[in-house]
Amino acid sequence: MERQHFALLLSGGGARAAYQVGVLKALTHLLPRNHGLPFPIICGNSAGAINATALACYASCYHLGVRKLEWVWRNFHTAQVYGANRRDVFGYLLRNYLQSWQQTGTNKYPTSLLNNAPLRKLLRNTLDFQRIDRNILRGQLRAICVTASSYSSHDSVSFFQGQSDIAPWQREQRRGVACQLDTEHLMASSAIPLVFPTVKLDDEFFGDGSVHQLSPLSPPIHLGARKILIIGVEQPEKPQRFSQLSRFPRSAEIAGHLLDTLFADTLHADLERAERVNQTLAIMNDKQRQQTQLKPIQALVLNPSVNFTALANRHYHHLPSGIRSLLRLIGVKQASDSSLLSYLLFEQAFCRDLIKLGWQDGMDRQQEIKQFLEL
Repeated sequence: MERQHFALLLSGGGARAAYQVGVLKALTHLLPRNHGLPFPIICGNSAGAINATALACYASCYHLGVRKLEWVWRNFHTAQVYGANRRDVFGYLLRNYLQSWQQTGTNKYPTSLLNNAPLRKLLRNTLDFQRIDRNILRGQLRAICVTASSYSSHDSVSFFQGQSDIAPWQREQRRGVACQLDTEHLMASSAIPLVFPTVKLDDEFFGDGSVHQLSPLSPPIHLGARKILIIGVEQPEKPQRFSQLSRFPRSAEIAGHLLDTLFADTLHADLERAERVNQTLAIMNDKQRQQTQLKPIQALVLNPSVNFTALANRHYHHLPSGIRSLLRLIGVKQASDSSLLSYLLFEQAFCRDLIKLGWQDGMDRQQEIKQFLEL
């Protein structure tokens, strides 16, 4: 495969992942209509894993894959992801409460704040996983990787499906496992802790891939990547939070802070490590480089130019009544400073705004992306 060292990495972020679709759409302007995937290695975690898998299903035609993905996100409703009316939300919480009175060994269902069973149905109806194998056999895709966090072993586990020369890996608190990807891998990767239910895979319990992910660049590198395009969802500015010393932070504000940390901070640390490795390799001679077995890694990071929290607040009224009532109980209102809303607002009006923003940001950096991907 000619471009086997190019990779795409999509981070998590719940509803924020609609932004990634806009950036991916901007890339279609750089490619002919019948062009295949410009990055044969695709990795993702959380909601980014779902976007990554959708692209892998249409690796033979990048334009078609992006159009399919955009159609889903542009027509999203929260009820397609989790139960959101009053009956669904509070009925689910009541079931969890009643289950808590049972003996520990008799719990048959995972507990969580929201029930994301509708997402499982949506994924089964929209993704054809058999296409992934065909694209790999035809050389149109080198590998697709979905990362989830094992609550059982505390490892970051990267489930990958790829060409036969790719070997599994084992490092400190992270491992790569060859498998046939299916819906349950995506459910595990996108199971935000406490918000969505834990998923059981191969005798281990899994949650969101951003948990325990100490090295987000590790999966694409192990799959052979040397140039990694990263589409994140980190906010452009980080104003000082909890500055009103006259009151304590609300639970919703702390929850938003924890999610922001979960989905962004480890990537910065890993990019910094990669840059230090690149600088070290640059001052070594050829013999020393061969002894280290390290190779330089180039990364281009694309993040939104507009703050999602303020944008989500403008769409607060689009939330279904059940989830709006639940959020109000924990302090999330229309003018709240919590970023939690932007993770849970799977409504088409908000998603369309994020797609538009992603497209504009991608177009603004089009020449930079074109040069990086050598198109």
